[in-house]
Amino acid sequence: MTSGAGRPKLSEALVAVLEAELAKAPVAHGWSGQTWTLSRIRTLIGRRFHKTMSLSAIAQMLHRHGWSHQVPARRALERDEGAVVGWVKETWPQVETPRRRPAPGSSSKTRPASR
Repeated sequence: MTSGAGRPKLSEALVAVLEAELAKAPVAHGWSGQTWTLSRIRTLIGRRFHKTMSLSAIAQMLHRHGWSHQVPARRALERDEGAVVGWVKETWPQVETPRRRPAPGSSSKTRPASR
């Protein structure tokens, strides 16, 4: 499939295949760790479909299909919402560092006495 302006380089069928490949995790494709990066996905697209895409085009395509960066698209089935709420209310305030109050300052970082 040739790509025109604004058209994705992968057909919907190929995106479905890509999603199935991504579900296998990077280790199944020879990378260490469990993190997919745009660079790894670009390499996977090249290996699997013999197509090249820019990192920004891959990011846009994944976003259009409901993928998010840095955050899992789905929550773990084992997640216990009650435990999470309890942790946020009880434990987090104890470990959170209090924010420093801003001190009076100058608009100039190089000349504090200037106006």
